[in-house]
Amino acid sequence: MPKVFEVILIEYVIASNPDDRVLKKVSDALNNGELVCIPTDTNWVVIASPFNKKGVEKIYKYKNAPKLKAFSLLCDSISMASEVAIIEDNIFRFIKRLIPGHFTFIFGASKKITKAVAANKTDHEVGIRFVPSTLVTRLLEVHGEPVLSTNVDLKKFSSSVTSYDEVYSYMIEEELGGVVSMIVDPGELSFAGQSTIVNFTEGGPDIIRQGAGLL
Repeated sequence: MPKVFEVILIEYVIASNPDDRVLKKVSDALNNGELVCIPTDTNWVVIASPFNKKGVEKIYKYKNAPKLKAFSLLCDSISMASEVAIIEDNIFRFIKRLIPGHFTFIFGASKKITKAVAANKTDHEVGIRFVPSTLVTRLLEVHGEPVLSTNVDLKKFSSSVTSYDEVYSYMIEEELGGVVSMIVDPGELSFAGQSTIVNFTEGGPDIIRQGAGLL
């Protein structure tokens, strides 16, 4: 029997100049507790508003993850990140030259995010990404708040798919029908590979995982 899936709205944009009307649709969907799929520099991700309880529940259900597993937050600036993370002056100066970039930075979590997401309340840490992507940056500017993000699971696709470069929006539509309400597709994509994880919670910088970002 053929697979039945729910039709998802795919919005096609120009990567270097995404339509603000589309970005506003995404922001409205997030504020309504819906999930949206977008590409970053490293992979396709599913995003949600961390400040909408329904959206947080949906993203954890999608990943089938325990509530204590933390997801990264995407931010467009250090100013936005400072709303959810504790960033000391010396760390600010250190990361300023690295962003946007292929990094995930781990900081102490602020009360704003620990009140909203159980995982951040448990370990009092938060992972932040400043993505080198006009699409992501413009979306965050329009939305005005950080968004939770988690990778699309490659295992959900055919065994012949071995990298995110081989994943296209129509494939995501088939696999994530009923999970995400929108997919934003900027056309041809090239992913850098997994981000470098740098921990600042003990002073740092401590490299937890070496990825595409170079210190």
